[in-house]
Amino acid sequence: MTKKEKAKLIQKILDKLYPTTEIPLTHHNHYTLLIAVLLSAQCTDARVNLVTPYLFAKATTPQEMIQLNLNEIEEIIKPCGLFKKKAKAIFELSRILIEKHQGVVPNTLQQLESLPGVGHKTASVVMIQCFQIPAFPIDTHIHRLSKRWGLSSGKNVVETEKDLKKIFPKKSWIKLHLQIIYFAREYCKAKGHDALKCPICSLF
Repeated sequence: MTKKEKAKLIQKILDKLYPTTEIPLTHHNHYTLLIAVLLSAQCTDARVNLVTPYLFAKATTPQEMIQLNLNEIEEIIKPCGLFKKKAKAIFELSRILIEKHQGVVPNTLQQLESLPGVGHKTASVVMIQCFQIPAFPIDTHIHRLSKRWGLSSGKNVVETEKDLKKIFPKKSWIKLHLQIIYFAREYCKAKGHDALKCPICSLF
């Protein structure tokens, strides 16, 4: 079975299991989604969702965020880890959004990646969820499953992203990246994984 044949089969299974996909991060607008994705770096979505209601009760726009002081932001987001670095990034990117983008989240990868604390993965998620522009954000789940399924031997997420973009049709990227994440969490975990019981691994 070629990689493209595998990909087609995988996509069929994922479409059946997850016909609709909603981003698992609580948010109210483009700006709050950007902040939630930034906070999710090296932190679970579940923990982010416990923290953001307190942050967003105080600020749901860049203008409101810069009215808070850094210590206040740090205290709220502490459970997400790397809180000093993330708080500084949140404050600075909010200031830049106001000064350079009229307080609006930009809709290009280049502009998003130029913001403090916003890497390629975060920018890609925002492109997909806010603007419905195809991108393929690779997290640890997707990187792991791509290797497990023999779709990529990429040593890092950059290489894996390139490989998957060649295999899967562009129109599927938006939905597919979340489908793979959901599947990884439910059926294809990193530890204690039984390939024979996995709806996808058992086929290869």
